[in-house]
Amino acid sequence: MPLLAIALALLSAFFLAFGAQRQGSAVRRSTGGRSLRPAGFVQLLTNPRWLLGLLLLGLGTVLNVIALTIASLTVVQPIGAIALVITTIVNSRDQGIRLNRAMIVAIAACVSGSALFVLLAVTVTRENRAIDTDQESTVVLLLGVAVALFGTVAIIGRRRLGAFSYILGAGVLFGFVAVLTKIVASHLLEPNGRFLLNVPPLTLVSLVAAAALGSWFVQNAYATGPPDLVIAGLTVIDPIIGIAVGISILDELQAYVSMGTVLSMGVAALIAIVGVVLLARHHPDVPQRQD
Repeated sequence: MPLLAIALALLSAFFLAFGAQRQGSAVRRSTGGRSLRPAGFVQLLTNPRWLLGLLLLGLGTVLNVIALTIASLTVVQPIGAIALVITTIVNSRDQGIRLNRAMIVAIAACVSGSALFVLLAVTVTRENRAIDTDQESTVVLLLGVAVALFGTVAIIGRRRLGAFSYILGAGVLFGFVAVLTKIVASHLLEPNGRFLLNVPPLTLVSLVAAAALGSWFVQNAYATGPPDLVIAGLTVIDPIIGIAVGISILDELQAYVSMGTVLSMGVAALIAIVGVVLLARHHPDVPQRQD
């Protein structure tokens, strides 16, 4: 089952990459590099390029959800880093940007770090296990704090936030969205045939709120930064949050894991994070947005 989940997650990465590039270019042309306003978002709803991106992102999300229902968060989430390579190639051709050496090194760091993390995660995570009520309540509580925090930041500091701040907020929120998606999927698959009625209302409300606020952060990140930088941030921050929750709250880690494996996973995560920082510093499109 983990192999099927990995295959679905890889296919999801393709859809997410093309969807992100289409939406990113549409938002950029609409805002001219400035933060997105509510009226501007309404205009995007009639933009064919943005809507195509939304469709592709939707397909990618569905595939990712299926992958999450049959494998642990720790295995599925980091695979999204593959979307970075695809987004970078597609965006560079679309915008006429030539990949420099620093960008190539940064992308290689993101992908290799995430790939190493996946390989290690497969060996130390448990098979799908039941999520109890206390674990679900803890996740919902932490997500409520995150939504309140980033919602306040979005309102107070909207005109002062840059791409990296929006990427950070989106990554944290969507990390929790991935966790709650897995929880909701487990409720839907319960054998009593009640489907959505199995999902606690607070869990469902929290999922919708986090997805909505996270989407707003993503659109603003597209407006103030190149799509491949946005994807780079999301594919590193999102999995880190999801995996941290999976290990610390959902108890997805095996009982006995060697210190060498733990350190190797830490190094792999660090390599991926450094790749994001390098991409933010050396992407040729970033200085243009900061002028």
